[in-house]
Amino acid sequence: MTAHLEFSVDAGVARIRLNRPERMNAFTFEMIEQWTAALRECRERSDVKVVVVTGAGEAFCSGGDIVEMQDRLEQSPAQRKDELFDKIQRIPLALEDLDKPVLAAINGAATGAGLDLALMCDIRYAAQGARMAETYLRVGLVPGAGGAHFLPRVVGTARALEMFLTGEFIDSAEALRIGLVNKVFPDDTLMPEVERIAQRMARAPSVPMRMIKRAILQGVRNDLRTNLDLISSHYAVATASEEHKQAVRAFVKERKS
Repeated sequence: MTAHLEFSVDAGVARIRLNRPERMNAFTFEMIEQWTAALRECRERSDVKVVVVTGAGEAFCSGGDIVEMQDRLEQSPAQRKDELFDKIQRIPLALEDLDKPVLAAINGAATGAGLDLALMCDIRYAAQGARMAETYLRVGLVPGAGGAHFLPRVVGTARALEMFLTGEFIDSAEALRIGLVNKVFPDDTLMPEVERIAQRMARAPSVPMRMIKRAILQGVRNDLRTNLDLISSHYAVATASEEHKQAVRAFVKERKS
């Protein structure tokens, strides 16, 4: 990884940390490529059970680097589309392929594509001082990273439109109220709390946990009969796993003692 994107794995938890605090963790294409590579590695490594994404300093991520954008103002529409598809959009596609829980620890400001990258995660936790906004219209852009897909599914169509069309900031309390984040923690306890949650998930049986994520994400696209058929297959596989057998034996042994 580069100095601007840190990646580590310990005790079943992979940690991806944006480390460009002097630019509010605005991402470069190099960071995006490393981020995508890290997600793919998380998918392939059996010792990774949970992934945590956060930022260094006082921001989570301020989206794309506006200074870098200025250098590309004369590119053709085809070049800009290819740029999105070949680079930035690789992240949501990599996350689509990752059936392990991904937690966003929003430690500070999350704006534009930075907020969208948090929305791509499965669960979001925010520091009390965090602020969020969809700031695309301020720079004459549309949400090319996938925000128009994710935000309405998280907070509903009307609230998503309001956030995109006004560009107004919301605080962590409002983000919690509208369901954009799952929980809010004091600034100085955010990372310990997220670490505690991640470690708890990492200790859980990995086969059913991954299947639960797949069933939920696939389930929102399917009808009831398809979902019941899908989960019955997952159930059959889970019951054949050694994790299930050990858990049942341990439960019975504890009841008898």
